[in-house]
Amino acid sequence: MRLILLGPPGAGKGTQAQWIKDTYKIPQLSTGEMLREAVAKGTEVGREAKAVMEAGKLVSDEIINRIVAERIDQPDCVNGFILDGYPRTIPQAEALDRMLAERGLALDAVVEIRVDNEALVERIAGRFSCAKCGAGYHDKFKPTKVPGVCDECGGTEFVRRKDDNAETVKQRLAAYEAQTAPLLPYYRAKGLVRTVDGMASIEEVTAAIRRALDAAA
Repeated sequence: MRLILLGPPGAGKGTQAQWIKDTYKIPQLSTGEMLREAVAKGTEVGREAKAVMEAGKLVSDEIINRIVAERIDQPDCVNGFILDGYPRTIPQAEALDRMLAERGLALDAVVEIRVDNEALVERIAGRFSCAKCGAGYHDKFKPTKVPGVCDECGGTEFVRRKDDNAETVKQRLAAYEAQTAPLLPYYRAKGLVRTVDGMASIEEVTAAIRRALDAAA
């Protein structure tokens, strides 16, 4: 199973990717992790990427594409992979098509987890966790049973991620929309897009993705 997972920050991609990985025995490939791995291994393209990043510049599409090509040739990708964060642009999507075709491969599906942006801002901006044990909560959807006291460990100190605020979330959503908007019609034209409702419960989203992947397989 070779698929692309699309969805904005907070849509639940991480949760859904985990069971896809476990079910299909395939790795999740994120751009950041592939870059770090290539740099750590000291491959030729990894060294090029390192030099670019150390110079404070953006890594080019050409380098990113080569890193992806190198990664999908590794043994753990023999049964497929989940691409998360790549491709981001039409040129990258076209490069991915070429590298797969060269290997006699093709994508099975592009899974879009669609969400309501306003609801997503509320979902992310309300998150907080216990500073002691890390248990997660939400101002509206999952408050502590006793105000100010962690349900799990009884801790009384809580933290919020700095980027879990409404303004930052809106900026991240706008960036996602700008980057991925062209990808959807590109892949729809190929009949690959499977859209699921990301505002449903985790279990319902999982079931919808399972049906979509069964149909694609």
